[in-house]
Amino acid sequence: MFDKVLIANRGEIAVRVARSLKEMGISPVAVFSEADRRALHVRVCDEAWCVGPAPSNESYLVMERIIEAAHKAGAQAIHPGYGFLSENARFAQAVADAGLTWIGPPPEAIVAMGSKTLARKTMQEAGVPVVPGSAAIADPDEALAFARHAGFPVLVKAAAGGGGKGMRRVDREADFLAAFQGARREAAAAFGDDTVYIEKYVVRPKHVEFQLLSDQHGHHLHVFERDCSIQRRHQKVIEETPCPLLRDDVRQAMGLVATRAVEAVGYVGAGTVEFLLDVDQNFYFLEMNTRLQVEHPVTELVTGLDLVKWQVRIAAGQPIPFTQQDLAQRGHSIQCRIYAEEPRNNFMPSPGTIDHLAVPAGAGVRDDSGVYSGATVPMFYDPMISKLCVWAETREAAIDKMHRALGEYVIRGIETNIEFHRVLLDHPAFVEGTYDTQFVSDHLHELISRLEDRTTATDHEIALLAAAIFAFENAPDVTSATATTNGHAGDPWKLQGRYKQLQRL
Repeated sequence: MFDKVLIANRGEIAVRVARSLKEMGISPVAVFSEADRRALHVRVCDEAWCVGPAPSNESYLVMERIIEAAHKAGAQAIHPGYGFLSENARFAQAVADAGLTWIGPPPEAIVAMGSKTLARKTMQEAGVPVVPGSAAIADPDEALAFARHAGFPVLVKAAAGGGGKGMRRVDREADFLAAFQGARREAAAAFGDDTVYIEKYVVRPKHVEFQLLSDQHGHHLHVFERDCSIQRRHQKVIEETPCPLLRDDVRQAMGLVATRAVEAVGYVGAGTVEFLLDVDQNFYFLEMNTRLQVEHPVTELVTGLDLVKWQVRIAAGQPIPFTQQDLAQRGHSIQCRIYAEEPRNNFMPSPGTIDHLAVPAGAGVRDDSGVYSGATVPMFYDPMISKLCVWAETREAAIDKMHRALGEYVIRGIETNIEFHRVLLDHPAFVEGTYDTQFVSDHLHELISRLEDRTTATDHEIALLAAAIFAFENAPDVTSATATTNGHAGDPWKLQGRYKQLQRL
């Protein structure tokens, strides 16, 4: 086992990895940019090395500086987290060439699954069902001809990336060429590769992914599914497991296919195979992420596994000691991604300093965070603050617990999407589990309207709320508080709850 591991990342994932390393008796090493000198991941690691200025292409994406920091620190391995260089086969190979251990899959597997077009071909050869699509296409006329043949709507997708970058949905032929060129430009800017391909758009699917673990000894197993269908601009917002409404026979079939997929590429480590699930519960391979996923905590909560620890053990050569039959899903888990953004202003990022932070707690609540009270959310990176997760015995109880946890979460100094999550959880389609990948875009106006209703108050209401809270804080007991407010502000318990929603006003 390693003595020291360098974490080639920042924010909440670097903090999360560092904590698991410490529990394993391994010293975590941080890297940071000048903008992150005071960041939480720097504080929780045993040592930290500056790798450059604030822009990620001058710091977190500079392979030579990351490897140099690992050598200076005396680390034996590098954990890439997710994002940045985590799915870069060239970096994985450079780490190995530098005499360090890469905590991830072999570079060959990253290449095979990192290119969406090559991954589709590999999966087809392995007998995995895929969404009808093209090979890589550079010629606009050839691309349009394929789109006509497949039938609209279609997706134009970047071959080298993910996260919704370089992706365009096209519903009409008249819009195709502009979308095609736009996707190529965005793909080139995001991934340094403007290669795109065309894929038939599956109408109103669920986005269901399977967590995989594979070791160096030929053991491949899945750790069940996650429903990631609540998305905005192809970025996941809420994830949960088990997937609502998924039939057990389909779950078993998808798990077998996902395992077959990783066997086909000689995969080692933790990875995720993603599927589209249509309304008839037919499923199609979408892509594979050759890294840890943002939403991995919900899987940990229902299985009891620490996926980061298993990444490290597998990289160190240890075999997986359990079988597929040993694993089971227990209860239900939901994750909300907490962002520094303004939902009422087209979800614009809201960088700045956090003046006050109160994090939810209690049984079944987990908050993987990268900030603290007084920390700054920089403008240079993804504005994720934390991943708020809950676990309960049933889905209904998990939704109730998430409502409670979101109600306790207080962040002042910047705008966040906390209240937007509460609106999402309240929507009948989420409660019933019938939502699909189009849910947020289809209901965005309604959701923002509900958000406005929750966060708007008249001067008269604020005055009444203030009177009610003053009574509660100064009355010797509930009875006298009720008497004080009765006839003036209504039920004091309800007022206190409403007051909490309006604290920022």
